[in-house]
Amino acid sequence: MSLLQRRISRVGFALAGALVCGGAMSSAAHAEVIDVSDNHGGSVANYRARWQVAAARGASVRVVGPCQSACTVLLGEIPRSRICVMPSAKFGFHLAKSANATATLRAAYEADITAWIDAHGGLRESFIWMHAPDTYKFFKKC
Repeated sequence: MSLLQRRISRVGFALAGALVCGGAMSSAAHAEVIDVSDNHGGSVANYRARWQVAAARGASVRVVGPCQSACTVLLGEIPRSRICVMPSAKFGFHLAKSANATATLRAAYEADITAWIDAHGGLRESFIWMHAPDTYKFFKKC
């Protein structure tokens, strides 16, 4: 079982009408919230597929710690309106092991995220870390 699968298996549920990530929940009976913390990534294709499934279920994501490497593909699969960040949230961006995987990651990032990455030296082998206060420029606070 992968790290993401273990994280998803610990998904929290909240009742409709409760506040999640600073916004009201939908009228659904329960809304799925996936907590992401200390996620070191893995296969870009596998992460993309998993985040697509989570997005189709209407899941929201609460980033509470590091989300690095392939984990960041969530930014292209989960609508930004359903992503919130805690003060300890941070995103680690870098080149993937293959050009194809790097292209998938880059395509996942919206133009403002790509501009932030480029302004901080672009994707390279070593990580570029986005953390507060920069995360608050792109995502709502939880």
